[in-house]
Amino acid sequence: MSHPPSPETALAATGVTKRYRRRGPDVLEECSFRIPAGVVCALVGPNGAGKSTLLELAAGMQRTTTGAVEVLDGMPHAGHPRVAYLAQHRPMFGRFTVAETLRLGARLNGDNWDAELAEHVAAPARFRKSDRIGDLSGGERTRIALALALGKRADLLLLDEPMADLDVLARKELMGLLLAHVADTGTTVVMSSHIIGELADACDHLLLLDEGRTRLCGDIDELIASHAVVTLPGPVELLAGHTVIESRPAGRGISALIRPSGSPLPVEWEVRTPSLEELILAHLDTGEASRSTSSTSLLVKESAA
Repeated sequence: MSHPPSPETALAATGVTKRYRRRGPDVLEECSFRIPAGVVCALVGPNGAGKSTLLELAAGMQRTTTGAVEVLDGMPHAGHPRVAYLAQHRPMFGRFTVAETLRLGARLNGDNWDAELAEHVAAPARFRKSDRIGDLSGGERTRIALALALGKRADLLLLDEPMADLDVLARKELMGLLLAHVADTGTTVVMSSHIIGELADACDHLLLLDEGRTRLCGDIDELIASHAVVTLPGPVELLAGHTVIESRPAGRGISALIRPSGSPLPVEWEVRTPSLEELILAHLDTGEASRSTSSTSLLVKESAA
């Protein structure tokens, strides 16, 4: 089946608010962003930031309370032929065998199905095709679920913690398969994860959510280049004119992550480029005081794993 030409925008949100109870808190609140087609986008944020809800909205599994989500220049809906969604809880029929599950993927996707790719990702040599899905380990179920998503050969892949149940070697292998698939097809990927180091190596775009709002969205290289980590021998007032994202004491002076104003920085300041982890954590630290420290520290702990 032939698809229409890929649009310039793969996924966009305009003023999206989502709440599950009439008087309950907003999971997403006035969330807006645009993700261009052809990128591999890291979807990052603390627990409860709204990442899974956003992916469900994009997959057509939920509806917004207010605002609009667009996928591939159209409205999202369940079963979209050009969108594949890998949910965090890996929903599959537990009584189906591996072989039956792959045959179901082929039947549901018709001419779009890539049986060779799905078989390769599933790696059935690691277990019997007659094994039931419900008897597989978490990592094995993840393999089958990812095989179903990639086998669809969709234009937009929505992956919620796709590597969470895998060991280090399996994560490296499957991430390699995913990136090779992207290079071959130009598929857009939006992938959530808490492991920042893994995302830094695989992704070229970033969407940072916090408390249901967009903190950052853009090309990772451009976002990093627009910031600087500076260490200076003096008070924070010396940074007047620059946007200070985060600052902390450093010896007799301070260290800060800033967005430089554009004018040359003093030569006596130590200046370096921030890492992606530093950039993310600093912007999370600028959030409201109601956010718990444990949510933010989780990103540091898991990224070092």
